[in-house]
Order: sequence, then structure tokens, then C-alpha cells
Amino acid sequence: MKICIYGAGAIGGYLGAKLTEIGADVTLIARGPHYNAIKQDGLRLRKDGKELIVYPKCVDTAEKAGKQDFIFVTLKAHSVPGCLDAFKVLKKDDTSFVWGVNGIPWWYFYNHPDSNFKNKKVTSVDPDNSQWTDIGPEKIIGCIVNPASEVIKPGVIQHLEGDKFQLGEINGEDTDRVKNLSSVLEKAGFQAPIRPNIKGDIWLKLFGNLSFNPISSLTTSTLVKICSDEEVRNVVRNMMIEAHSIAKKLGIDKPFDVERRIDAAKAVGEHKTSMLQDLERERPMEINALIGSVQELGRITSIATPTIDTVLALTKLRAKEAKLY
Repeated sequence: MKICIYGAGAIGGYLGAKLTEIGADVTLIARGPHYNAIKQDGLRLRKDGKELIVYPKCVDTAEKAGKQDFIFVTLKAHSVPGCLDAFKVLKKDDTSFVWGVNGIPWWYFYNHPDSNFKNKKVTSVDPDNSQWTDIGPEKIIGCIVNPASEVIKPGVIQHLEGDKFQLGEINGEDTDRVKNLSSVLEKAGFQAPIRPNIKGDIWLKLFGNLSFNPISSLTTSTLVKICSDEEVRNVVRNMMIEAHSIAKKLGIDKPFDVERRIDAAKAVGEHKTSMLQDLERERPMEINALIGSVQELGRITSIATPTIDTVLALTKLRAKEAKLY
């Protein structure tokens, strides 16, 4: 089983280090100082007060990696279009893409059981349909990335929390490919449950990302401050309720307690969301995948999203002013 980690950053590096440790046939694709550091000094993973040093196969081009059985994609959604040519080099007829990208994915409506939605395109994340065409939704294994980690300097990954990668076929089938992938991840020390409804799991994570990320970038506030301010908490609540209505219209019937979700975020404390960190570090912000896609699904399902619309408009302008959108 040949596994490629495309983009060996915070999450990809964590995956790559643990898979290398067990002797998996894994190739990391990295670039710049991070690539140079891994090649020279190995990949260092700091976790639970210990440091693991591994020397993975690490390359800086897809051509050097060769054909793969599984390709982990843990990039931000706006980075994916620029990688499509590389994916063509890496994939073969039976290659699977493990899609660990945040937000509503471009393949969401693939073979949707409701004929009103079947194979609709999500233009906010795949405006020219190139991902659908060049990758193919049948190649996808859904993946919910729960761990948090960061690259603290080139070649060094600091694990912060979590070790679960939820996996699932789009149609919920228990296939050999997803079972094989789950097995190797669990051998590497991860939790890798096979989920019967990966789309529902996407929504459960998205309810938080949809609301906390843009609000934090607008206010520069941490999670605990957002959740402790009653007026702002009400904005979060309304965004989650609107998104939940869309999910239900699309057949997602998972129970969801809004207040419990907000309280869980509050308990995380003085944490800056990834979108706020991107703003502060002057990196492109994940606006379309996390918020714009939900607005688009609201239009598709005829669900009104007044709060989401307002926050999205403000966040876009904030990002444009910072030249990050």
C-alpha cells in the first residue's frame, strides 16, 4: 500500500511521522525550508513531552513520488486547484483520495439520494468543475480531521491534541479500501473509525468552523470571549441554526444541541481560530469553503440564511482589505 501525504504541514506531517514510524510505504511531498529541514535533519514530532525523529521518504515534486494507492489531501480548500496537475501525476486507475479538507467539499452531492440534489456542483469551492473532472468523486474517501498540530519551525511538528481521523465512503458503504486504510492508520496509533454517514460528520465539524472562524477574524477574539459575550453568542447560535436547517433539508438527521456545541467551544478557552491566525499571519483565509459553501447550499435548498449572509459579507470585506481574499 503506497501512501502519499500531499502537503506535509501540521496535519500531514503528523500523519507522515506516525506512518513512517511503523514502516508504512509513505511518501511526503513538501517544499521550501520545511522540505530542506526534513531532508537534512529528519521529521521531528513532539507529542506528550516526547520527541519522535523519523527519516521519511520526502520529495518536492509529484514526479519524484510516483504512482500512489492513497493520497491524503489535508490542504486548505483554496490551495487544491493549484495541485490538480500534481494529482494527475500521482494517481492511477484505482487510486483513492483521502479528503481531509475543511468545509463543504466539492463532491458533496455525488450520487445524492434525493434526485433534486443528485450530482449538483458546489461552485463556491469548485467554480470551474475542475476538481470533479480531474479527481473524480468516485475516487474520494471522506475524512474528518480531528487532531490539532502546528509546524513550530521547519521540520518540527508540535502535536496539540487529538488523534482521530474519521473515515467514510460518500455512500456509507463498508468497502475494502476504507477498511484497509483504517487498519493502517490504527496500526500507526490513530483512531480511524469508519463512519456510515461521513456527510453528517462533516456538518457537525462545520457548525463550529462556519461560525467561530469568521466571527473571530472580525473581532480578533478568542473562543472563550466569543462564547461569553451574550450578543455575539446569539450571532453564533443563529448561524448554527441556519446551517442545521440546511443540513436537515439535505437529509442529515444527526441530533445537534446548539448550546452544548457553543459551551464546548467556550471550554477550549483562550484559543485563536485558524482563520484568525491566518489573518494575523497574512495568509489566505478559508472563506469560501467554510462559509460561502454553506450560503450556496442554502440557496440550493431554498433555506434563508440572513445571519450567515451578513457575517460572510463582513468577513469577505475584512479579508479583501487585508489582501487575503
